[in-house]
Amino acid sequence: MAMVGIATVFGGSGFVGRYVVKRLAQRGYVVRVAVRDPEAAQFLKTMGTVGQIVLLKAPVTDEAGVARAVQGADLVVSLPGILAESGSATFQSIHADGAGRVARLAAAAGVSRLVHVSAIGADPASPSRYGASKAAGEQAVRQGFPSATILRPSIVFGPEDNFFNRFAGMARMMPVMPVIAGDTKFQPVYVGDLADAILAALTRADAVGGLYEIGGPRTLTMRALLHYTMKESGHERPAIGVPMCFARLQAAILERLPGKLLTRDQLSMLARDNVVASGMPGLADLGIVPTPIELVVPFYLRRFRPGGKRLAAPDGQAEH
Repeated sequence: MAMVGIATVFGGSGFVGRYVVKRLAQRGYVVRVAVRDPEAAQFLKTMGTVGQIVLLKAPVTDEAGVARAVQGADLVVSLPGILAESGSATFQSIHADGAGRVARLAAAAGVSRLVHVSAIGADPASPSRYGASKAAGEQAVRQGFPSATILRPSIVFGPEDNFFNRFAGMARMMPVMPVIAGDTKFQPVYVGDLADAILAALTRADAVGGLYEIGGPRTLTMRALLHYTMKESGHERPAIGVPMCFARLQAAILERLPGKLLTRDQLSMLARDNVVASGMPGLADLGIVPTPIELVVPFYLRRFRPGGKRLAAPDGQAEH
């Protein structure tokens, strides 16, 4: 295969990143995968030919590492994000400073196209530090690389997700399913569709400088999503609403423990619906038909059923 250019993907070993790396490799790019731990990203090498996938130690907090990763690149995708802070990995350092560093150094290196993945809920006035830091990151990207394309996805689902898998695991282990913010609305988007949107944003002339909100074909409440998860995992449990005051007390304890299963900042995020805003460009504007959860989620939740087994996901992506 003749190589068509160089693409750098920051956070390429993550849930969304591996789908982006695969698509770029299939289109003939040499893909530099900029990550904190190249050794843990070795599995990506099978997605391309020999030497096509290049692993680099270049976290977005490292000025010199980022500069090396973008030097000579034609395209850059910026994906890093965290749901909870840990040590030096703070919302400010990753979402705001890191995003701005990638944009500034990509522009200085002469990169032609940059796609930055933010999140629905990015808002300077957000009640959560996560949402406010995502907004700060968007502003820093615009300042550093004005023609960047910004994508804001809702919750992303797929075989490696931390949403349906997490709640299916809870349903298998617990006698009841606790429901926090059951009326909050989400618009789940398939990870393959988001990856396709990123590729479209990198190549379409009409996407330059654009802002897109990326959601799936259906809007569902948290309560409805939990019931669907329990049904598909074969562990239907009574759903018990948890008052927010008790949830905050629980989060205050859990956020101090390893893994941070729940934080008070995450509860603040749940205070707002996570859906595409009316009139915002989305998947259709990038030429993508959204995939419903019913066509994907049952394939990977089947493993939670008694006697169940893994099935190949429709995208053909191996589960990890």
